[in-house]
Amino acid sequence: MTTTRMTRYDRAMVRLLNDRRSKPMYATAARRRLVVALHAVLTVVIGSLLALFTLAGARPLWPAVLAFVLLLPWTVATGVINGATRGLLELRARALDERQLTERSRVLAVAHRAMTVLLAAAVAGLLIAGAAGGGTPETAVVPVLAAVLVAHWLMPLWVAGLRAQDEPADDEAIGA
Repeated sequence: MTTTRMTRYDRAMVRLLNDRRSKPMYATAARRRLVVALHAVLTVVIGSLLALFTLAGARPLWPAVLAFVLLLPWTVATGVINGATRGLLELRARALDERQLTERSRVLAVAHRAMTVLLAAAVAGLLIAGAAGGGTPETAVVPVLAAVLVAHWLMPLWVAGLRAQDEPADDEAIGA
């Protein structure tokens, strides 16, 4: 831990994010990968529904309602990932030990590299679409930028969820 004292909020968040009652949801690497994949799919679906709602000419209401309904499982999946990482990205630095701070730095570095590749792919895709269509695809720019922004926001969470390690076995089980 750092030398800065933790506040009551910090202590409450540490307790919340280290609550092991939901451990069965992320106890294995396969489950963590499944939750991260589900979270990514829900993110794409919600983003697509919101894009459909905003870009549709007649403005049907069902995409917005469905996106709002899907926010509940998306939020649960976010909580499961945060629980699996023990709040690696959510806790303040003063609430993390040196190992966690190092892991946070690694996660952010990997997420940064992944986002660089994603940004390059988005730019290349827009340029290719523009060249094939004879100009800049103006209608695609805003949705692509919105998708990249959301990916930029969530990439560290997804990387942390994928990098989370299984917890060591209990001492009692080792001694038996």
